[in-house]
Amino acid sequence: MIEIQANDRLGKKIKVKCLPTDTIGDLKKTIALQIGTSNEKLILKKGYQIYKDHISLDDYEVHDGFNFELYYG
Repeated sequence: MIEIQANDRLGKKIKVKCLPTDTIGDLKKTIALQIGTSNEKLILKKGYQIYKDHISLDDYEVHDGFNFELYYG
């Protein structure tokens, strides 16, 4: 189990616990449940990289304590 943070730069910092084998899409669904938004509207970024829904966290080398930038599309 790893803990990941998502910061939307509007004051919301969401902490989510998930497995390294979960996909980015699974992570978006969990975040969407916590903030009450549709998961299709969420975009996860880090710098200039946009994370794709079908790729696992392990493949992106996302580790415990990783911080995502959360955007609404």
